[in-house]
Amino acid sequence: MRTHVNSLGLLIHGDPVIPFVYPDHIDRTSLDALPSQPGIYIFRDDDGEALYVGKSVNIRQRVLSHLRTAEEGKLLQCSRRVDFECTGGEIGALLRESQLIKQLQPPFNQKLRGLREMCALRMAGNLPEVVFSSAVDFARTPGLYGLFGTRAAAMEALRDVADRAGLCCATLGLEKVARGRPCFARQLRRCAGVCVGAESAEAHGARVRAALEPLHIAPWPFAGAIGIVEQAHGVRQVHVVDHWCYLGPRGKGRRRSKATPHFDCDVYHILARPLSQGSLTLALP
Repeated sequence: MRTHVNSLGLLIHGDPVIPFVYPDHIDRTSLDALPSQPGIYIFRDDDGEALYVGKSVNIRQRVLSHLRTAEEGKLLQCSRRVDFECTGGEIGALLRESQLIKQLQPPFNQKLRGLREMCALRMAGNLPEVVFSSAVDFARTPGLYGLFGTRAAAMEALRDVADRAGLCCATLGLEKVARGRPCFARQLRRCAGVCVGAESAEAHGARVRAALEPLHIAPWPFAGAIGIVEQAHGVRQVHVVDHWCYLGPRGKGRRRSKATPHFDCDVYHILARPLSQGSLTLALP
């Protein structure tokens, strides 16, 4: 059954009309001020502390959906007002949401990946190795594959790649076999036989590289910072990004930092595809 809110603020479930009642303990003024525009919103408690940060292309509609969701009762019980910040579009909302969750650490948000050390796969000769963001600059280093939260996750992904591409799990360090003995996949005729000398280490290494290519992490494609321009509903913003690190919207008191921008995997996931597709409007930061 279709559900929507009419112009009188009534929640409609088909027929008849059922009145929607705003929670009395959440400041009604803050709810009435919510715009039907892209941006972020913040549920706050009695002390003004952030409880939850969200984003939407329609802030008002999204917040009202929270108020009607019984499963979010605990969040709503703790909330006293809802603040918002309009952005020039969805990209800005995604970037700002990610940034604020990391800064404010709201208890009802899951911590984003960028808060912990990431790891990736890198070829060392003919074999892949796991490298960590504390030792390798992911934004400036070519030849990295995949973004993983743990070493175990990286090795599991490598195992999946090996299974799909017919690679040797023994050679990759994923399976223990006696030297010169065939791996399990070789016994099933799914491995070309590098483990028993039927395939050269170089040929196997080339196949490993080709199989990892879909997981390739693109290094930052610019010499320095760029501005991403978005405009909607009279709001124009230039979001400054440098080496897959979101520095914030241009102006509005943003200070230039002398610190080296640190790779943020969430920013990478937000921007990598649209940047490669050329679908973003760029400007000087």
